[in-house]
Amino acid sequence: MTTEQAIGLAILQGFSELFPISSLGHTVLIPALLHWNIDLSSPNFLAFVVALHLGTAAALLVFYAREWRGIVPALLASIFRGRFSDSSDEKLAWLLVVGTIPVGLLGLFFEREVRGLFGSPLPVAAFLAINGVLMFFGEGLRRKQHGDPHKARLRLDDLSFFDAIKVGLAESLALLPGISRSGSSIVAGLLIGLSESEAARYSFMLATPVILAAGLLELPRLFEPSAHAVLALSVAGGILSAVTAYLSVAFLTRYFQTNDLRPFGWYCVIAGTGSFALFYSGIR
Repeated sequence: MTTEQAIGLAILQGFSELFPISSLGHTVLIPALLHWNIDLSSPNFLAFVVALHLGTAAALLVFYAREWRGIVPALLASIFRGRFSDSSDEKLAWLLVVGTIPVGLLGLFFEREVRGLFGSPLPVAAFLAINGVLMFFGEGLRRKQHGDPHKARLRLDDLSFFDAIKVGLAESLALLPGISRSGSSIVAGLLIGLSESEAARYSFMLATPVILAAGLLELPRLFEPSAHAVLALSVAGGILSAVTAYLSVAFLTRYFQTNDLRPFGWYCVIAGTGSFALFYSGIR
């Protein structure tokens, strides 16, 4: 992996992790389309990806720092107290905890099977196109159910724990490279009655512990002898990914106040079907 490729992948990770276009999918497709000679399963590359994810998680923590300063103490207080209170911070904290359970369990049980998909860009391109269709389907169904797409019928602290499980299960679809974590969880949020802006907020906050936990679990990879050759690139890539992710979430929180998922759906359908055609025909 060259320095230029590392910079490109770091920007791509920070940008596509939060935009509903699948960062994993693009991490597989872009090197294949550009004929980059990168072994996606090598220890060096996996260590580099760990650093990028940690950078993204750090950006989310900083952007939502005020919320986390209320959520974390409220969660700890409820644990020590042994019962729930009427605190909205506490309710949101437990909604995030419950929402992370499905993706954590499914990721643990199916990690090996999912990693096997990284070796071929063909299924990844197909999943990216499906990701676009899912966004169109979610937007269409939500408009039939709830009318005005920007009128929130529910606030985050109105959600039930069963609603949180639904969103967490939807987010689990992102274990498939090409399916977007934010896209699937935002669609689930829309279908249970949130507006785009509230669904996006919950999606981004729910992604924070998932991305952070996944990065921390893989953190030892950065300190393996085989990863020393890319340590400097990993650190620089993590910082660049953090900056890009922060700019992305700042843009998206404003975007979803007046806009919806359909432009991202068109992008995923076009990019996914186009890439599938190129790889299937052997042109790429």
